[in-house]
Amino acid sequence: MIREIIQTDYPQLMNIWESAVLNTHDFLKEEDFNYYKEQIPGYFEHVTLVGFEVDNVLVGFMGIAEGNLEMLFIHNDYRGQGIGKKLIQYGTDQLKVSKVDVNEQNIQAVDFYKHIGFHVLSRSELDGQGKEYPILHMGL
Repeated sequence: MIREIIQTDYPQLMNIWESAVLNTHDFLKEEDFNYYKEQIPGYFEHVTLVGFEVDNVLVGFMGIAEGNLEMLFIHNDYRGQGIGKKLIQYGTDQLKVSKVDVNEQNIQAVDFYKHIGFHVLSRSELDGQGKEYPILHMGL
């Protein structure tokens, strides 16, 4: 089930984020993982958050701002079950999502976005925090 996220969901969002990132972002240095882990809760206030529940437990979420998919994370135990695709379909249909920025080194994510119709528009050498993690800017 897809639903809006409320502030009391934030601890579970962090559990999902950590599970997802530890299993998909093997290129991240440990100090950068810890840096982003501290930063992520502050981003929640600046995006529209939507979650996906299985048996009344949040297992995935996305954050959207101005048509840009700012974050999409699925708990590792639920990856590969179509949850990300369902969330993005909701995002494109209901929230006008048409763009996403993705770590170039996260090959699984790049391939996923290409598979559902996104294509690379441009590339940045650094991420939004100025760290050396190239970003692909993708659009529908």
